[in-house]
Amino acid sequence: MDTDNRDELAYRRELVDKYRPIVERLVTYLPWLESKRNGSVSDQFTGEGIAEHSISFPVYDSTLLALVKLLQGTPLIDRNYVYVYSRNHIRTHEDEIKLIKRSELKDTANIGAVMSKYVLEGMHKGTMWTEGVTSGIFYEAITRLKQNIEYWDVPIH
Repeated sequence: MDTDNRDELAYRRELVDKYRPIVERLVTYLPWLESKRNGSVSDQFTGEGIAEHSISFPVYDSTLLALVKLLQGTPLIDRNYVYVYSRNHIRTHEDEIKLIKRSELKDTANIGAVMSKYVLEGMHKGTMWTEGVTSGIFYEAITRLKQNIEYWDVPIH
């Protein structure tokens, strides 16, 4: 085996070792994400008399909040995600899903960039977290991460 192949295998092993524990935790959300695709993951708080005196605000599903919190603590989230969007000419949900589906293990940062958009913008614009779920972005991203890890390693259960 030549040096280049050994280096590439070592690099892939390093990526698997880095991301597998994260992906193992994320895949537990796949059934929930699939069930909420095109569904609802938030309601508007309408406490007694709030409509007359204040603005309403969203109340998120606790599973969504747990997923966002988990993602925030991973190296998948990158504040510079806009560079991936610019470099890949991403404008729509379809563009995001195409990028996710063509990403390999070495492109994990691209998948993280797409999730970063929804997680980070959701901190300021409440509808982004919901959009990440209902558009299927989180589902597709986590599914692809799982496929990429399993291609180079043992299956994730």
